[in-house]
Amino acid sequence: MRTDGALMENRFHNTDHPCFSGKAAARFGRVHLPVAPRCNIRCNYCNRLYDCPNEGRPGVTSRVMDTGEALDFLERAMAMGPISVAGVAGPGDPLANPRETFAALELVREAHPDLLRCLSTNGLALPEHIDEVVSLASHVTVTVNAVDEAVGSKVYRWVNTGDRVYRSREAAAALVERQLKGIQRLKEAGLVVKVNTVVVPGVNEGQVPVIASVMKDLGVDLYNAMPLFPVAGTPFAGLPEPGRARMRELRKAAGSYLPQMTHCARCRADAAGMIGTSQKVETRCG
Repeated sequence: MRTDGALMENRFHNTDHPCFSGKAAARFGRVHLPVAPRCNIRCNYCNRLYDCPNEGRPGVTSRVMDTGEALDFLERAMAMGPISVAGVAGPGDPLANPRETFAALELVREAHPDLLRCLSTNGLALPEHIDEVVSLASHVTVTVNAVDEAVGSKVYRWVNTGDRVYRSREAAAALVERQLKGIQRLKEAGLVVKVNTVVVPGVNEGQVPVIASVMKDLGVDLYNAMPLFPVAGTPFAGLPEPGRARMRELRKAAGSYLPQMTHCARCRADAAGMIGTSQKVETRCG
């Protein structure tokens, strides 16, 4: 296990991953490989209608790619500008699609061993896939929207562990247990870990500093409080997006525990290029 503290600190602060470093974001782009269509949880802010070429938010892609197409997509993006990392962030959950996700990351490693590799997950399946993740990734993002099961029951409709579907408070409890276990093991292995929280007004705002505190104790490197993106057809469609002043307050509170990511662009599952740009990479081969 890679547990040397100096090594872990160096890997974080000197990272070239643009989603983990504002300085890196000014120099490098990223590529999200949309190879993971299935999801193992149902969030009340997500509608799973991911096939959209124009909408810009997490969980959306122009199309789902197979691993060969994803590698071609990466090559096209790299030809257009400096790319430091390739990762899988959807449109479903990477670890609900382990075969596709790990095959894509393996292809990236073989073709471009100098690129960083990452994935973004809800963490439900992290414990069972921890060895593969540690082998193939350097950076992992886990979305944790609550550590209190009563609050989590308002965010998640259900979670599916493969052998059982949990609902309400049981769903939240099952998810949080696996998230905490998975994050702990990632940090024990020396990976760089960022935790995202989708801030839902009137639902989980009070959890933000609590989550940050818990994650600090687990050794998490970076925290990203993301404002809700209200999506039509979801239970949270009618809620307002939290304002900038409120997000500053929450980030300040969370900042007492962990460094904050403040340049998040809530990227698509097929995002490519520099964060915050409208660079378009053709997603069809041939």
